[in-house]
Amino acid sequence: MTDHIQIVYGEAEACYVAANPISRAAHEAATASLPGGNTRSVLHWEPYPLCITSAEGYTLRDADGHAYVDLLGEYSAGLYGHSHPVLLATIAETVQRGLSYGGPHVAEARLATLIKGRFPSIERVRFTNSGTEANLMALAAAKAFTGRYRGKVVVFEGAYHGGVFAFPFGCKGVWDVKEEAVSKYEVLRALNAPHDFLVATYNDAASVDALVASVPEGSVAAILLEPMLGSGGGVCAKPEFLSHLRRRADELGALLIFDEVMTSRMYAGGGIQSELNVRPDLTTLGKYIGGGMSFGAFGGREDVMALFDPRAPGALPHAGTFNNNVLTMNVGAAGLERVFTPEKARELHDMGDEDIASPADWKADEDPRLLDLFHLEMLNEGFYLARRGYVSLSLALLEPDGRRELDRFVNVVQSFVGKSQHLIE
Repeated sequence: MTDHIQIVYGEAEACYVAANPISRAAHEAATASLPGGNTRSVLHWEPYPLCITSAEGYTLRDADGHAYVDLLGEYSAGLYGHSHPVLLATIAETVQRGLSYGGPHVAEARLATLIKGRFPSIERVRFTNSGTEANLMALAAAKAFTGRYRGKVVVFEGAYHGGVFAFPFGCKGVWDVKEEAVSKYEVLRALNAPHDFLVATYNDAASVDALVASVPEGSVAAILLEPMLGSGGGVCAKPEFLSHLRRRADELGALLIFDEVMTSRMYAGGGIQSELNVRPDLTTLGKYIGGGMSFGAFGGREDVMALFDPRAPGALPHAGTFNNNVLTMNVGAAGLERVFTPEKARELHDMGDEDIASPADWKADEDPRLLDLFHLEMLNEGFYLARRGYVSLSLALLEPDGRRELDRFVNVVQSFVGKSQHLIE
């Protein structure tokens, strides 16, 4: 970190602190009950996060009375914006009939049918409460279906598949280590679900081939990947790379799993797979599909999903008190039917369709404090986004006033780059 960057960052931080004393007090009070005042790590930043008090449309308001254009979009779960009238009406109507049934109801089949209509690879689907759970269940299904209960799972450096599936850049050798810790990523062996992972390089078919060649034949149960790295930098998989994985999964007798938790909203709302000739065996979903309620799902080939058919002897149990909760099922279905139509999905996709080509594009040696500086400067300008620079657009921003705010955001970013050029070079 250069001294000059630290000076500029210190000025931005001082401005932030002076403008947000009530958020600071709220954070300090929260630390009495929550470790670090937090129960979701990604929402913490230094010196302390904002305390949000309300949200409407694309606008967030904090405890100090500031308004922000929401460009975080709840990490893509906030696709509908805040307080959409169709969803609010559905919530109000649903709660009048009770919040917890403890039994099947028609909305779960309705939502399942809508999902099947958007994802041709999904012949049967089951619901969970998060994308993390969906990936846990998909891997369980893959191991059970292949009979490789101790089988290996091919994943990719830079991927994130949920709270117990994190594979940051630099973690590749962790699962090869059997004795002493060798890197700061050793903690992942405790944090991540206890699968035997093979960590390959994204968009590098040769790295996959080398890994699977290094293990005994018949030992790979699944290949799990995001068709676009999410927290890994918005890197899209090359079509030929996905075709290679499809072919290798078939040759290995393994299942190919697409994690489309973040990417299911793309194109016409059928995920990246909808634009490819490659079909996964299983797909995992989450985020916005619950209409803002807790949601996750996994689905795919009928023969694989039949493992969970409770009518069959020896079926795999799949529990979860809130898997089919009436709010998520009804609000999710209303959102897909009446708000996030394929036409709206395409319009939103076209507004933000731009990705980088390789994870290596994010591995330059610039000072990481520059992203922190960018984040604070954007907050000071009234734009709320992730600390790492992640932006996710919502349907609310498609309206004329929302588009004007996006134009303003572009101008603010250009201004930041201009005045920070001496820090970047």
